[in-house]
Order: sequence, then C-alpha cells, then structure tokens
Amino acid sequence: MAAKLQPEVVLDPDELNETDESILDELVEGRVTPQYLADQLNISRPYASEKLKRFVEHRHVEKLASGLYELRDDPRNEG
Repeated sequence: MAAKLQPEVVLDPDELNETDESILDELVEGRVTPQYLADQLNISRPYASEKLKRFVEHRHVEKLASGLYELRDDPRNEG
C-alpha cells in the first residue's frame, strides 16, 4: 500500500506570493470568509477559497465553521 503524500507542514516565506501576503495580512486582523477576502483584495471568491484551503492544508489557518477561517500560525514568522 503506497503512502499518501502529505503537504509540507509549513510554507516557506519564499513560497508566498503577493496575494498570499495580502490574505495573511487580513487574517492577522481577524477571522475572514472567502467573500470578505474577495471584496477586500479584488480577487474572485473561488480563488480566495482555494488560497484559504491551501493555508488550511499547511496548518497555518483553521477552518472554524463553513466559510469561516482564522489564522493559527503566520508562515512569515517561521524560523
């Protein structure tokens, strides 16, 4: 049985693009929804959702409820 590949637990700050940085800035201020990020950052809601999903997979963001996210660990503060 093949082992299931898991993503890196943390993202390296060099892996973050400008949108990632903006999303993290919003999360530092408090909880967000994909629609809130879309409105604040002028990005699509599906794109915001995908970015949040990536942060959840890497354990930087926690999904508190359907559509509600909170920062757990800012990857820019690693190391």
